[in-house]
Amino acid sequence: MDFGKLDNIDNIDFTLPPDAWQTVQLFKELKNKPAKGAKIHVGCAKWGRKDWIGQVYPQGTKEKDFFSIYAKNFDAIELNATHYRIPTSKTILDWKSKVDKNFLFSPKFPQGITHFQRLRNAYDSTISFYDAIALFEENLGTTFLQLPPNFAPKSFGDLEKFVNEIPGDVKICIEFRHHGWFEDKSVADQTFQLLKEKNIGTVITDAAGEREVVHQILTSDEAFIRFVGNSLHPTDYKRIDDWVIRLKSWLDNGLKSFYFYMHQHEEQYSPVLCDYFINEMNKSCGLKLKRPHLLNEEIGLFG
Repeated sequence: MDFGKLDNIDNIDFTLPPDAWQTVQLFKELKNKPAKGAKIHVGCAKWGRKDWIGQVYPQGTKEKDFFSIYAKNFDAIELNATHYRIPTSKTILDWKSKVDKNFLFSPKFPQGITHFQRLRNAYDSTISFYDAIALFEENLGTTFLQLPPNFAPKSFGDLEKFVNEIPGDVKICIEFRHHGWFEDKSVADQTFQLLKEKNIGTVITDAAGEREVVHQILTSDEAFIRFVGNSLHPTDYKRIDDWVIRLKSWLDNGLKSFYFYMHQHEEQYSPVLCDYFINEMNKSCGLKLKRPHLLNEEIGLFG
């Protein structure tokens, strides 16, 4: 992932902003009580990584077997492949056949809907996408819709029309990349109130060069976090420590589920940070989340 990539991160303030007022209000409505049996899913954005051979995939593993092994180590995948084309029924059923009942796919909305049509006249395209991913059945997790960086608040009307038209039976969350959605309070209030009314979540993306989008605004009782690390830079671990503290607070206040998807500019390191995150969540929250089995101990828990 190149989003938010910087050549030098030495002077970046990675401090997470405080909870937005929308988040504070949400937890008041949830009565600030811990949710029983909160559902937590941790994964990566890709599985077809040859550089994971010797790290996640045993030596000699063929590419056709990568996903089966991935699904034994993680319980979710941020399915970016659907952004570029809607998979065939055969492909979706093949993926589904390789996972157990607890594994979830988070398909990304096709770029035709988000980047080309820019949500305009996109109802039929969305239904086609929904029909395809319905084949995941119980393995369908929350989908995410990424708006392009130049999709600004002036297009609020298109966003409003789109979310009012599409069926509400598929869980979605939206990633805003244009800074205008957060810089103007009246825009933010109007936008995120709309999402809350439609029970649509937000995507929080934590990347070095795009601190505005680490917004800490929750519009539903589920969080969807995309963490972009920097090749096991020491700050990656400190940032994850901060996220563990924040997520523990959210769970204690009633958050019912969250997805934490790991990205790196060099994706070969994503499993290492996933393992670190899971281990810290287990220690901090008294959980028993399954850690991935890393084969190369030299790049183990602390880099």
